[in-house]
Amino acid sequence: MSLAATTRSHKHVLTPWSKQGAVGGPTFVRGEGSFIYDDTGKRYLDLSAGLVSTNLGHGHPAVVKAIQEQVAKVAYVPPSLIHDTRSEFAELLSDISPWEEGARTFFGTAGGQANEDAVAMSRMITGRSKVLTAYRSFHGSAPGAGNLTGEDRRWAHEPGMPGVVHFFAPYPYRSPFFTDDPQVETQRALEHLEQVITFEGPKKIAALLIEPVVGSNGVIVYPEGYLEGVRALTEEHGIVLIFDEVMTGFGRVGDTFAATRFGVKPDMITFAKGSSSAYIPLGGVLMREGLAQHFDDTPLMIGHTYAGHPMAMAAGLATVTALQKEGLFQRARQLDPVLKAGLEALKERHEVIGDVRGIGAFYTIELCKDRDTKEPLVPWYGGDNTPMAQLVGALRSNGVYAFGRYNVLLVTPPLNIAESDLNIGLEGLDKALEVLA
Repeated sequence: MSLAATTRSHKHVLTPWSKQGAVGGPTFVRGEGSFIYDDTGKRYLDLSAGLVSTNLGHGHPAVVKAIQEQVAKVAYVPPSLIHDTRSEFAELLSDISPWEEGARTFFGTAGGQANEDAVAMSRMITGRSKVLTAYRSFHGSAPGAGNLTGEDRRWAHEPGMPGVVHFFAPYPYRSPFFTDDPQVETQRALEHLEQVITFEGPKKIAALLIEPVVGSNGVIVYPEGYLEGVRALTEEHGIVLIFDEVMTGFGRVGDTFAATRFGVKPDMITFAKGSSSAYIPLGGVLMREGLAQHFDDTPLMIGHTYAGHPMAMAAGLATVTALQKEGLFQRARQLDPVLKAGLEALKERHEVIGDVRGIGAFYTIELCKDRDTKEPLVPWYGGDNTPMAQLVGALRSNGVYAFGRYNVLLVTPPLNIAESDLNIGLEGLDKALEVLA
């Protein structure tokens, strides 16, 4: 069965981010808890929660039941019609949002789409056109979101959406501001951003879109004061601040959102992944009430056939309710010291690990050739992904799945993972790292 499925996949499926001739591996057919299973019955610890998305693990009964019950009632309602589950879910999102004034939600199906929608709404609200995003960011791979992205996955979409300007954000391990001091890093990064705003024209900039913790480009936690400084600059110039919380939202960093964890309130939050534990495609834009009121008398000139799809709304409502009831918005704070200690221990044993960093249940290891010089294992951007492919392959041989690219491997388990299961993942990673010795 596995050979037939692999042959069929090679013949008919285009796999993202891959040379098609190099695509291989087991065929996955089932998931339960923190594990996924292939068609031979072998199980794999899901150390990256899919793509930092299955926050509840696989097969959570409350979400499965909600999807089953919804499809039996009505599987589709156009987004222009009011739907009961959609209204209830939007109210719940408002309740857990970081704004005392509350929020409204514009629903979609994915994080990249949500970022495009947030930018479009910012342009409508401000009457401005430019958008600032950071280098070493990922905001999606559709043509518009691909242009918002600040690393090599945007190159295929260029020239693309006009008006996107990139800036450098802090990266303490590989500082673009020539310092090892986090306070100096923050100061120089904010001075740089202020210069970019000045040279681009503050009254021409509609929005600044930023991941409050960098995601697939290395789980970079910004030094203290940086996000606060970004908020102050955007408020000063009337720029809409958008937090891309596609990865950080819904418990990943130890609170409902990174905005709540860090105490910095943007104007909009884009979300996807963890909002439905990835059981049904779901994304959206959460907008503070004061800003959303702009559209009370002005048409909101965007929409999608599958916006607020009943199946996604049922999955989302059940997921967020389960995260609340099971205390999983804060569970990542308990996992944090376990992950940190486990990965630091691996760093002691494996010279190829240059850095361990993260927050909550959102961690990475960064690989290097030389710890002293911090020379990366492969060049960043447009580099050779072969070593990471070898590591991921070795992990699978040891019964672990994890997501990585170039020099970073993401360790972002389901929020409800048992510590004993997490140890299975760390032990598998310990063995797999030998292929890079």
